[in-house]
Amino acid sequence: MDPLLARYNVPVPRYTSYPPANFFRDDYDEDDLVRAIEASNQQEPAHLSFYIHLPYCNRMCHYCGCNAYPRTKKSNDREYADAVMREIKLVCNHIDPKRKIAQIHYGGGSPSTFDVDLIREINDALFSRFSMINDPEIAIECHPGYMQASAYERLTDAGFNRMSIGIQDFNPAVLKASNRLPTLLPIEDIFSLLREKKTRINLDFIYGLPLQTVESFTETIAQAIDLAPDRLVTFSYAHMPHLFPRQKLLERKGLPSEELKDRLYHAAQELLLDGGYKQIGLDHYVKEEDELFRALSSGTLHRNFQGYCTRRTTGQVYAFGVTAISQLAGAYAQNTKSIEEYIQTVNSGHIPVMRGYTLNEEEQITREVITALMCNEKIRWQELAERLHLTKEEVQAMTAYSEEQMRRFADDGIIFFDEEQIVMREKGSPFIRNVAASLDKLLIHSDKTFSKPI
Repeated sequence: MDPLLARYNVPVPRYTSYPPANFFRDDYDEDDLVRAIEASNQQEPAHLSFYIHLPYCNRMCHYCGCNAYPRTKKSNDREYADAVMREIKLVCNHIDPKRKIAQIHYGGGSPSTFDVDLIREINDALFSRFSMINDPEIAIECHPGYMQASAYERLTDAGFNRMSIGIQDFNPAVLKASNRLPTLLPIEDIFSLLREKKTRINLDFIYGLPLQTVESFTETIAQAIDLAPDRLVTFSYAHMPHLFPRQKLLERKGLPSEELKDRLYHAAQELLLDGGYKQIGLDHYVKEEDELFRALSSGTLHRNFQGYCTRRTTGQVYAFGVTAISQLAGAYAQNTKSIEEYIQTVNSGHIPVMRGYTLNEEEQITREVITALMCNEKIRWQELAERLHLTKEEVQAMTAYSEEQMRRFADDGIIFFDEEQIVMREKGSPFIRNVAASLDKLLIHSDKTFSKPI
């Protein structure tokens, strides 16, 4: 085994948020959230980012680690959508109406399996309350296994200008082993239709699934490059059956070893870079003209629960729907996991908060440090300190920064560092989460469980 892989492929947070969601507290309630929302009107970023969670799936993929629910005869899309719109009203009554929408993102579940008319109504509930920045990002995750041409057309007519199409793999055997349906339409037809509508296209893939080989996955990525999507993501499959029992079904088919997953990652990376794509973070690839790459080049790339974004499109995230997580400047809040309880609570006039977290000053500073590293693969201490109105020594002191640990990373070729900066080296890129974790005081005495980087 590669010595670096043996040393650093250990469980660490993904850092899509800081602190990670498993630090949220059960004693966080609706009153806490209302105070956080009202405070957010005077905090940065000022723009609004809305997340809508539509949880139902017609069929559950075995690898799924999302908060998704199988659609049954009792599932009522109309009732659920009405509850979402009531929650929007409850929350937005506390948001300054002069603030502008920068992002709206629909996730799930498989949100594209909902009736488009219901989705349009949810969009209109937001469009009618707030104005938008120039060229906002209105995006939805699409399951192409269920979508006819009319579905793509109606979604663009409902206001969506970006669609993330969940391919996962073009190999039929891999999809079958994962209980994932392939695209209903030829993928070339989907691209032709969306290009005509001027819709931006993301393609999502997963490496680490049963039956994947280096040869088969490079064929998948080569096919994707030929299609020329605007953005492409290669997610590492996180095997956590203790949290998602359905994942145990994949063990019967045989999961790739850590070494094979590493080879899949690097084979895809090499193809994409040779194909003209630029890498953003660990797993995103974009065209050179994409504003994400321009932000990376200038050291201003950012991210929130919606994914990577620029400072232009960055917003505090206000999330609606069962299990949805709001990400505000000073707090996180997650809704209840029960659909029935969610609908009942909203219908009774209350925001259905299940748990959350209020960040102290030290944690807010640590979040800025880790976000800078995870997004831009570097930390410039003085630049960060000036933006936070602190000294670089004060910023470092609020993290678990250790010169001794940094030297170990540097000796292994993971980073370059001196007293002014930390910069990821190319071969260290897969282990950026490890470097971020070394800055996290909350992990020093933590018993939380996480997934491995590879």
